[in-house]
Amino acid sequence: MVVENHKIAYRNVASKYYRFSPEEIDLAVEDFVAILAEYDCQPTGTIFYAMISDPTEEVMTAELFLPIEEDLFNIPASEEIAFRSYFSVDQMLMTRVMKDFETDSQVKYWELFGHMEERNLKKRTPVFVEIKQSPEGENYAEMSVGVL
Repeated sequence: MVVENHKIAYRNVASKYYRFSPEEIDLAVEDFVAILAEYDCQPTGTIFYAMISDPTEEVMTAELFLPIEEDLFNIPASEEIAFRSYFSVDQMLMTRVMKDFETDSQVKYWELFGHMEERNLKKRTPVFVEIKQSPEGENYAEMSVGVL
């Protein structure tokens, strides 16, 4: 199922671009979190990312994001970390991956693009993936894409 008019919004967001094979995403996340911790940035949410490249490529490009408590940002430019005081994307389509992320994420990815095609919508953002947790403690992912 695809939901229309979805929005993602966060305050004080740090981000960094990474290139990795899909099975190495944990290494990118660990590196990103370690850099932020080194400069005393306190996370206020969970990491989410934008898939910049096609998810079927062997090496993918993604921008990792993490909301942080700090509103002043003093990380050296050499770390290649960007900071946004506010991050918001609206007019999005969204679907959820509830169980087997590795298998179902491909199905859900193409479901989003099928929905766009059926309604003659144009993609205006990369696909964002937010890892969330239900009130029962189950992890799931929301995949969303901005459309026109």
